[in-house]
Amino acid sequence: MLIGIDLGTTNSAVAIWRNGASELVPNARGDFLTPSAVHIGKDGIVSVGTAALDRMADDPLNTATSFKRHMGVQRHQVLGGKAYTAEELSALVLRSLREDVIAYTGETPTEAVITVPAYFNDRQRKATRRAGELAGLTARRLINEPTAAALAFGLQDKADREPFLVFDLGGGTFDVSIVEMFEGIVEVRASAGDNRLGGDDFNIALAAMARRTADPEGALDNLPQARREAVLLRAAEKARRQLSHGPEASFSFTLGDRSFAATVSEAEFEKAAEDLLRRLRDPVVRSLRDCGIDPKDLSEIVLVGGATRMPVVRRAITRMFGRFPNSTVHPDHAVALGAAAQAGLLARDAALDEIRITDVCPFTLGIDVVERDTHGVLVQGLFSPIIERNTAVPASRAAHYHTMSDNQKKIEMGIYQGEARLVADNIQLGKLSVSVPPRPAGEIGIEVRFSYDSSGLLEVDVCVPETGLTRNLVIVDEEDRRDAGEMARRREALAMLKFHPREDAENVALMARAGRIYEDHIGELRQMVGQWMTSFAAALESQDPRRIVDSRALLTVRLDKIEGQSLL
Repeated sequence: MLIGIDLGTTNSAVAIWRNGASELVPNARGDFLTPSAVHIGKDGIVSVGTAALDRMADDPLNTATSFKRHMGVQRHQVLGGKAYTAEELSALVLRSLREDVIAYTGETPTEAVITVPAYFNDRQRKATRRAGELAGLTARRLINEPTAAALAFGLQDKADREPFLVFDLGGGTFDVSIVEMFEGIVEVRASAGDNRLGGDDFNIALAAMARRTADPEGALDNLPQARREAVLLRAAEKARRQLSHGPEASFSFTLGDRSFAATVSEAEFEKAAEDLLRRLRDPVVRSLRDCGIDPKDLSEIVLVGGATRMPVVRRAITRMFGRFPNSTVHPDHAVALGAAAQAGLLARDAALDEIRITDVCPFTLGIDVVERDTHGVLVQGLFSPIIERNTAVPASRAAHYHTMSDNQKKIEMGIYQGEARLVADNIQLGKLSVSVPPRPAGEIGIEVRFSYDSSGLLEVDVCVPETGLTRNLVIVDEEDRRDAGEMARRREALAMLKFHPREDAENVALMARAGRIYEDHIGELRQMVGQWMTSFAAALESQDPRRIVDSRALLTVRLDKIEGQSLL
């Protein structure tokens, strides 16, 4: 049995495709949403969902929430005296959802379509697959959350639609996708996002604002940090939900026999969340720029994710686009319903015969290269894109490179995912080396081909035409190299001071700005900005104040011209 799962930061949901439609599966409480929370007591008893969330205030050290933000990172959280990774905690949530399906249908699911934020990187996606495996589910497909929501939105009437934007703000992540529907094809044109922006961050902002009024004497300071944060964030969550239905809310909590409260207004909350609301704009601009669509040409702005219920967010979206967004899809259910529809597609359900879905590569994929600056000095560790972000998948792209040294006998390359000019700021996926015949620099060339499919599989082929030598590498995460026995065991374990001119604040800020603009663009413009960055870095290395000043002024003028082109 194949099911669809929305594995969320705050809440998760599961749905099945049955009788030609997506159907949500209730949990043991009869709810369609299960909090993504895990509590493990000192006695080893595990609670998942609402029962675990209820333990956050009184036993925060043994309760985990928002662990999805740490997927793909070797960070452990100790619960009940044992350490767990984010994927292991996610597996407990997935197992709970699986059991809900068994109770609801009488069938045991073995496969799942699991949703992930569109901006999840390769490590995070692989960690999600492992979480499914630990829960007894093979992840047949990982589908981007806004893509799933777009599928659910499009299946309402299966009508053709001009490009529309899916604005997905959940509890922990923010995604944007530009989607078009025509003749039964759901085509994702571009995706962008922020994996560190969601409803949780609005809770933190609200708590920081309201605490001063509710607790002027600092009674909370007497609590352990974990308990203090749990009390504040729980009060903030309740107040934020109230503000979705009225102009004021009560921020309240109890410590022993004392009650603490403060009234917060929507205007105060909006001011406290100004920086967060501002961050919503960048992914929108990036996605529109990447697919070359003007905001006024969007047919709809579709809201998904529980955090889009906040009036402050809806007002920000309305101001951004100059029109009201579409809220006809259920913000909490759309992603799970779309995942179930994808499951129906994989199962070749007759009701979906005319539906096809395409997606994009969310990150740029490339290798590290060496370039010469304007003075002929070799600069190492630079990123050379091969498959640009938002390329439709499956995709296969090739790029050509050549030797940089006389009598070079080998070319070594790292394979990276990201948008930064320096590979050190991107994620390394693997490495590969190939032997080449010793010749003068530049005489020997190689072809590097990247092939990337909809399941996230990256295959790298390197060819040396001079010799006919080829090398092939299929990217496998180190975690995936564990043997079946190790996976089985894991599954069971779940029953300074001196400043160089480079450090000068003005130079640092300008290089950071150039790096951001490099990440925001693709193609020839990106390459040009990269060359400017290399030239400015060379000026900094010279430690010649006059050269640095001139180079800085030139780079500033160039960047100003680019940023003068605004989409929104």
